[in-house]
Amino acid sequence: MSHTRQEKMEAFGRLLDIMDDLREKCPWDRKQTMETLRPLSIEETYELGDAILDQDLEEVKKEVGDLMLHLVFYSKIGEEKQAFDVADVIHSLCEKLISRHPHIYGNVEANDEETVKANWEKLKLKEGKKSVLEGVPRSLPAMVKATRIQEKARGAGFDWEETQQVWEKVQEELNELKAEVVAGDAAKTEEELGDFMFSLINLSRFLKVDPESALERTNKKFIDRFTYMEQKVAEQGQQLSDLSLTQMDAYWEEAKKR
Repeated sequence: MSHTRQEKMEAFGRLLDIMDDLREKCPWDRKQTMETLRPLSIEETYELGDAILDQDLEEVKKEVGDLMLHLVFYSKIGEEKQAFDVADVIHSLCEKLISRHPHIYGNVEANDEETVKANWEKLKLKEGKKSVLEGVPRSLPAMVKATRIQEKARGAGFDWEETQQVWEKVQEELNELKAEVVAGDAAKTEEELGDFMFSLINLSRFLKVDPESALERTNKKFIDRFTYMEQKVAEQGQQLSDLSLTQMDAYWEEAKKR
């Protein structure tokens, strides 16, 4: 199903009208500020991420709507502060997209993804950024932040040339981690564990696997198998804590075979 451009514009206008009504008439909506919405927006983003990983398009549609409401809400508050409104937001975005895509709207050539990324980072520096890493939000989760840092460094030309080099770096960091564990130095162990994880994220880029999505899929798989174990043990009138590791492992293998 696809709507016409006019129908899409009317739908967005309807959302803006509803936002105006809620801000004026609803006690909860009237009370909200950018600061109170911030944690809710983060939660909505993660809910959208869950729906995407689950490949549930109906849920993706709902979560995109929830997130879109938040964006319109911020724009409404900006309008009340006489700082910006939704038109300013959209026009600013459009200008940025045009400026950062000279291979579409200018005379620059870019025939592959890597060239586009490299040009993007160069343009951001011309816009006043002092470092290509400035665009990485400070509050990002560590794994996502590491991925974005590495991607931006690659855009500036600072990266490994071959996947084998990354494999070797992973092994090197693992050996250094093992050495610090044996030495019993807690601070060094933490440092080396961080280096090892950073190298694994590097490897994931070269394997074209998103490490955050990969780990979250493993989390979901573990939860599914663990809850299966709990249910099976409960059916026997027991709890997991009543079982030996050998007995639990048998249930775990059963869960894996499902």
